Amino acid sequence: MASPIRLAFTMGDPAGIGPEITAKAVRLMADVVGNGDAEFIVLGSAKAMHDIETRMGLPAVNAQGHPFYRMVDVGPVDAPFVTGEVSAAGGEWAYRAVAKAVELVQAGEADSIVTGPLSKEALHLAGHLFEGHTELLAHLTGQRDAVMMLAHEDMHVSHVTTHCALAEVSRRITPVRLRRVFDVTREALRALGIEQPRIAVAGLNPHCGEGGIIGKEDDEVIAPVVREYADKGFSGPWPGDTVFIKLRARQFDAVVAMFHDQGHIPVKLLGFKVDPETGSWQAISGVNITLGLPILRTSVDHGTAFDIAGKGVANANSLVEAAEYAFRLVRGQRKDAKALSH
Repeated sequence: MASPIRLAFTMGDPAGIGPEITAKAVRLMADVVGNGDAEFIVLGSAKAMHDIETRMGLPAVNAQGHPFYRMVDVGPVDAPFVTGEVSAAGGEWAYRAVAKAVELVQAGEADSIVTGPLSKEALHLAGHLFEGHTELLAHLTGQRDAVMMLAHEDMHVSHVTTHCALAEVSRRITPVRLRRVFDVTREALRALGIEQPRIAVAGLNPHCGEGGIIGKEDDEVIAPVVREYADKGFSGPWPGDTVFIKLRARQFDAVVAMFHDQGHIPVKLLGFKVDPETGSWQAISGVNITLGLPILRTSVDHGTAFDIAGKGVANANSLVEAAEYAFRLVRGQRKDAKALSH
């Protein structure tokens, strides 16, 4: 029998919806713990978890009479936090949870990290000057060239650049960076069970530069690297305004986007469901996967939602989906390790 997959859930900023969606998600997935396929570890503020579970009247144990998860409190943090408010204390709790989760994976005590939402503002107030989870995890693992992939159902979008000003994007698109993104994107898709992935590369400029009329990067930088990878299933560059339609039509398994909004907007447009009459969220789906690190990490693809924190109305679908992707990646990793050992 295979050993259980151990997921380390970081609750993110405890003043946001992280504690609530974590409490809901581990209960929605209680069956995989009950049948021995998984173990859940939650890192963050034990008090925040206890308070929200009590407020929502959630059961303390599963059908087998066991806790839904093992709690690892990463406090104490000297200053208090207030639910629904940005603070240095909330940023410190979030940072410590991620740092401890990395330690667990590196020590072989967990197989993957599943992160809840944190506030970049709170993180900075706490003195941790990172642009987001991806950059924080790269720092903690000593890996500087991590890659962000967003996933929604069978859509996969990786990014050459992420959290930088648009004026910086073209400078950061280099052959070295492109090759790195191409390599880890293909590896991830194969780990997810797509043996021969078809990967489209989006162009940087409108209409891929129109032959250099409105930008030369597509012809001079991107296209030559795509040609290098043609025998590995890569094609392009494709115009950014049509390539995601082809992805949705399943002509491709993934798209490599050149910058943050190019890749984020189509995934979030499909993953965020809105009630057309009230304008309220009905469901939030989508997963953020960090590639190219010595550890596995998946995450929700939404923010802290301070405005609804503590009210018991937050949707845990994205966190459940993130955990499911972590399961798939760990299984793929174990399959590859087993194949290499024979």
